[in-house]
Amino acid sequence: MTTDIKIRPADGTWVVRAGGAVLGESSNALELTEGDLPFVIYFPRNDIAMALLDRTDHTTECSKKGTANYYSIMSKSRTYDNAVWTYENPAADVAEIKDHLAFTVQDGVNVEQL
Repeated sequence: MTTDIKIRPADGTWVVRAGGAVLGESSNALELTEGDLPFVIYFPRNDIAMALLDRTDHTTECSKKGTANYYSIMSKSRTYDNAVWTYENPAADVAEIKDHLAFTVQDGVNVEQL
């Protein structure tokens, strides 16, 4: 595995909310740490209300993880553009994050441990 990326099961149950609505809750989330950056929680896609997400054309490249595809969150009060990312075909060293989603924490979007 890439030496500065660590992936492990996230302890406990995690929830993601946007615009006051719960988008998902999981006891099977993953915690990814990369170097000195804050950890990121990756939720299994099956634990997220995908009907509240809208796929966008936006992508980014990471030399260690691969191509990230994005979704916007559609809440009652607003749209959070490109606030969700996923690696649909991640690099072999981070294959565990396939079929998982991560969320950009911002005003109105929260990821919390219950």
